[in-house]
Amino acid sequence: MYGAQIAFKNFIATKGIWDSPWVGFDHFVRFFESYEFWNIMGNTIGLSLYQLAAGFPFPILLALSLNYVMHEKFKKLVQMVTYAPHFISVVVMVGIIMQVLDPRIGIVSTIARAFGFESVNLLGVPEYFKSIYVWSGVWQNVGFSCIIYLAALSSIDPALHEAAVVDGATKLRRMWHIDLPGIMPIAVILLIMEVGRMLEIGFEKTFLMQNPLNLQTSEIVDTYVYKVGLASTVVNFSYSSAIGLFKNVINLILLLAVNRLAKRLGQSSLW
Repeated sequence: MYGAQIAFKNFIATKGIWDSPWVGFDHFVRFFESYEFWNIMGNTIGLSLYQLAAGFPFPILLALSLNYVMHEKFKKLVQMVTYAPHFISVVVMVGIIMQVLDPRIGIVSTIARAFGFESVNLLGVPEYFKSIYVWSGVWQNVGFSCIIYLAALSSIDPALHEAAVVDGATKLRRMWHIDLPGIMPIAVILLIMEVGRMLEIGFEKTFLMQNPLNLQTSEIVDTYVYKVGLASTVVNFSYSSAIGLFKNVINLILLLAVNRLAKRLGQSSLW
């Protein structure tokens, strides 16, 4: 918290944090009045919502499906195949994406040309950036996230399923009335934590996937902070700190709001 005051000062390294001149909210106002502010916030929030909507249900669906697989070897094989991509580093993952989507030698362009279509540089089309980012992330993380739900499903009393089978309930009915209520507390907690990271998209992957053609939709808060505050000719720690503090305050407000909403709806909450 001592270092957070840099956001309210014109930080000069030779003077240190305490002796640097106080400027109040000047750096925040500069960011809010920037001509790129609304585009950056729109890209960040839009990408976060897209990622949340696409990535949150799939681990639950995968866990519910694997929970009813009776063949143990097949079940373990599917688990290994789905969670192995999680251990691929971000740099390698982006390299794979670039190779697959390369307009000359990529597999997508090769298949497109085989069917008589023209190859397209998908990473150069701004409208495709969000989908490429989100769905590659879903593929990479769905298996690892599924482990949490499988652990929650294993704690459900088997007597509930036995009684449901005796009553003639189908697997879908058992999923809806037994499994989903059983994992709902865990799902709500994870949802609250995801919303609390709404503006934390992930600098590395976004920055590596960026290029001058897709910058219109790929520029987010983290990459903007790096370029303007840290990678420019004049390093501005105060401006970068102000944007980072603003982002964290918004995340905290969202976390508190969603946690309170979950509590009022009678669901699990963080506190």
